[in-house]
Amino acid sequence: MVKRLIGLGLSALAAVGSVVGVRAATPEPRFSVVAKVGDIEIRHYGERIAAETLVSGADEQGRNDGFRRLAGYIFGGNVKRQSLEMTAPVQQAGRSIEMTAPVGQAAEGAAAWRIQFFMPAEFKSIDDLPVPKDSRVQLRVAPAATYAVLVFSGARDGDAMKAKQRELLTRLAATPWRASGEPVNWFYDPPWTLPMWRRNEVAVEVTK
Repeated sequence: MVKRLIGLGLSALAAVGSVVGVRAATPEPRFSVVAKVGDIEIRHYGERIAAETLVSGADEQGRNDGFRRLAGYIFGGNVKRQSLEMTAPVQQAGRSIEMTAPVGQAAEGAAAWRIQFFMPAEFKSIDDLPVPKDSRVQLRVAPAATYAVLVFSGARDGDAMKAKQRELLTRLAATPWRASGEPVNWFYDPPWTLPMWRRNEVAVEVTK
């Protein structure tokens, strides 16, 4: 009973911490900061393994659907019933689906989102990870890449994220760094975290 009460107390404390922005020491993929352009960081990430799923719908709804699906995998929804350590950030990338795109039965102009969780660094190979039970969850190797990253807090709805992506690309145009891909969104906090305490990021692969 005492252990159970202690456990409940710690869970409650963690929840309160998340609300006010005191995030736990959640592991992140390793990176090195190779340059700074104002408050934009140029980060180099090594090869990483990601669990990913494709969802459709409005941006925030799609993100939540993908989050739940991937959380199911890391919290035991795999052939080994193994729980994996939660990592940050959650990545969201999206585009408009063309009529010919082989993505389910989504209509032209609908939003398609690729949601990713990055796996803990101790997993060096996909073969080291348990196989997802949900066929909609796939494991893939994300190659090493260099990103320009803009960190901000506050709203993270579709309009806010698009505005920050435009800001990042506009500011990069005045630097030696050039975008070599489409911007992605990175989220580090649960949905109930107060906006002022959230850590959000927009990132885009770059070359110099």
